[in-house]
Amino acid sequence: MENRVREYRERAGWSQGELARRLRVSRQTINAVETDKYDPSLPLALRMSGLFGLEVRELFIDDWQPEEEA
Repeated sequence: MENRVREYRERAGWSQGELARRLRVSRQTINAVETDKYDPSLPLALRMSGLFGLEVRELFIDDWQPEEEA
Protein backbone atom coordinates (compact mmCIF):
# COMPACT_ATOMS: atom_id res chain seq x y z
CA MET A 1 0.00 0.00 0.00
CA GLU A 2 1.39 3.37 -0.99
CA ASN A 3 0.79 6.50 1.03
CA ARG A 4 1.14 10.26 0.89
CA VAL A 5 2.07 10.80 4.53
CA ARG A 6 5.45 12.40 3.77
CA GLU A 7 3.86 14.76 1.24
CA TYR A 8 1.22 16.01 3.67
CA ARG A 9 3.64 16.11 6.62
CA GLU A 10 6.01 18.31 4.62
CA ARG A 11 3.12 20.54 3.46
CA ALA A 12 2.27 21.07 7.13
CA GLY A 13 5.91 21.97 7.84
CA TRP A 14 6.31 19.19 10.39
CA SER A 15 9.28 16.94 11.04
CA GLN A 16 8.74 13.23 11.50
CA GLY A 17 9.22 13.82 15.21
CA GLU A 18 6.53 16.50 15.31
CA LEU A 19 4.03 14.31 13.46
CA ALA A 20 4.87 11.42 15.79
CA ARG A 21 4.29 13.64 18.82
CA ARG A 22 0.91 14.78 17.51
CA LEU A 23 -0.13 11.16 16.85
CA ARG A 24 1.43 9.78 20.07
CA VAL A 25 3.63 7.27 18.23
CA SER A 26 7.39 6.99 17.78
CA ARG A 27 9.32 8.81 15.08
CA GLN A 28 10.43 5.38 13.90
CA THR A 29 6.78 4.46 13.28
CA ILE A 30 6.33 7.54 11.10
CA ASN A 31 9.51 6.72 9.21
CA ALA A 32 8.39 3.13 8.65
CA VAL A 33 4.98 4.28 7.36
CA GLU A 34 6.53 6.86 5.04
CA THR A 35 8.99 4.34 3.59
CA ASP A 36 6.28 1.68 3.09
CA LYS A 37 7.89 -0.66 5.61
CA TYR A 38 4.83 -0.62 7.86
CA ASP A 39 1.12 -0.36 7.15
CA PRO A 40 -0.49 1.50 10.04
CA SER A 41 -3.34 0.03 12.03
CA LEU A 42 -6.81 1.29 11.19
CA PRO A 43 -6.96 3.52 14.30
CA LEU A 44 -3.61 5.11 13.39
CA ALA A 45 -4.63 5.56 9.74
CA LEU A 46 -7.83 7.25 10.92
CA ARG A 47 -5.90 9.56 13.28
CA MET A 48 -3.43 10.44 10.50
CA SER A 49 -6.11 11.21 7.95
CA GLY A 50 -8.10 13.21 10.52
CA LEU A 51 -5.04 15.26 11.46
CA PHE A 52 -4.51 16.19 7.80
CA GLY A 53 -8.24 16.71 7.18
CA LEU A 54 -8.38 13.92 4.58
CA GLU A 55 -10.28 10.75 3.89
CA VAL A 56 -8.21 7.62 4.59
CA ARG A 57 -8.31 6.72 0.89
CA GLU A 58 -6.80 10.12 0.03
CA LEU A 59 -3.80 9.46 2.29
CA PHE A 60 -3.36 5.74 1.70
CA ILE A 61 -3.51 4.36 -1.84
CA ASP A 62 -4.47 0.73 -2.19
CA ASP A 63 -4.47 -0.59 -5.75
CA TRP A 64 -6.25 -3.79 -4.77
CA GLN A 65 -9.03 -4.81 -7.14
CA PRO A 66 -11.47 -7.66 -6.61
CA GLU A 67 -10.99 -10.65 -8.86
CA GLU A 68 -13.46 -10.92 -11.67
CA GLU A 69 -15.68 -13.94 -11.54
CA ALA A 70 -15.10 -16.46 -14.31
